[in-house]
Amino acid sequence: MVMMTGSLAVRGTVVWLTPQQGGRVSGPPEPDYDYDYTATAYLPPRSAEDGQAGLSLRRFAPGAWRTPAEGILVPPKGHRAQQVIPGNIVVITEGVRPVGLLTVEEVHILAPDGTAVVEPAPQADITGLTAVRPADADAPYRHSTATARWSAHERAG
Repeated sequence: MVMMTGSLAVRGTVVWLTPQQGGRVSGPPEPDYDYDYTATAYLPPRSAEDGQAGLSLRRFAPGAWRTPAEGILVPPKGHRAQQVIPGNIVVITEGVRPVGLLTVEEVHILAPDGTAVVEPAPQADITGLTAVRPADADAPYRHSTATARWSAHERAG
């Protein structure tokens, strides 16, 4: 979980809206070798009017309606902090018109030099745990009621 108080590196899946859904008339953007796709965006419950941030996307499939992508999310100056976690939806806008949705799968804080700060995964503390043995350890495992009935019927016969 990261608070968006500075720029964030994000990775996820973009779904571009069709022109019939109000998306880009020209269809999904074509990434350029030298330039990233840049747009405005917001994270609900904010809206395009009260919570626009900058978004720069790269490494997405040209012309694909649904594609993995990565990018940088930049809050505007004076923007209040907002929680960004995997599963968030970022609404990609051109102006105030939504043109795509980015489902966040990874999020990292960006260091002042622009590199992603990757925090190590927390380690589970398993000291003091003991093995649990069921009271009837010799009983066969029953994975469903149907199997239990079939096994019981076979033993009776």
